[in-house]
Amino acid sequence: MSDALLTSPFLGLTLSAAAWCAGCWLQKKTGLLLCNPLLVAAALIIGVLALFRVPYSAYALGGDFIKLMLGPVTAVLALNIYNQREILKENFLPVLAGCLVGSLTSVGSVLLLCRLFRVEEALTASLLPKSVTTAIAIGIAESQGGVGGIAAAAVIITGLAGAVLAPLFAKLFHITEPVAEGLAIGACSHALGTTRAMEIGQTQGAMSSIAICVCGIFTSLLALFL
Repeated sequence: MSDALLTSPFLGLTLSAAAWCAGCWLQKKTGLLLCNPLLVAAALIIGVLALFRVPYSAYALGGDFIKLMLGPVTAVLALNIYNQREILKENFLPVLAGCLVGSLTSVGSVLLLCRLFRVEEALTASLLPKSVTTAIAIGIAESQGGVGGIAAAAVIITGLAGAVLAPLFAKLFHITEPVAEGLAIGACSHALGTTRAMEIGQTQGAMSSIAICVCGIFTSLLALFL
């Protein structure tokens, strides 16, 4: 591959955009949760880089421009809370209590398991924010000395697991209250789970959307004391 292309941000930007579009197309065609655009895009990018032996540093010249958008995207999440303000007012205390418990459980379980299996600190920091959305998770992980890529992978795996298993657990434990079900899905499996919650019901989707934002705030605060 020409040196001009390898030293241009155009490579990373074009490859990322093309892989994302391919992922969106595949998910629409199949309707499968495992064909999540983010997961498909990551696999395609890795495949292309490996096939053409393109160094990651060359891809990162353009790919890092996309990373710069994580800050604005995180701020935009506040719009979710504003748009759902009426539902939030009606269920203010349950939302706060549910999201706080969810965040504590997520962070606490990671810390406990990592200490139990003697996982190194960098990996522990990368796994801590697994249950919040990618934009927030990468920021938390890197501020704690973790690796952003590992944090993003952990978020995707957690989201897919939650989206698939959350409805099953709701039936298993006889959770029929829409508010509780939506909060639980959003607290443990962020955006991927919220997509599934919207399919279950309007209230579940709204509460899950709120949980993404509130749990992101709680997890960010908890990370300050770790």
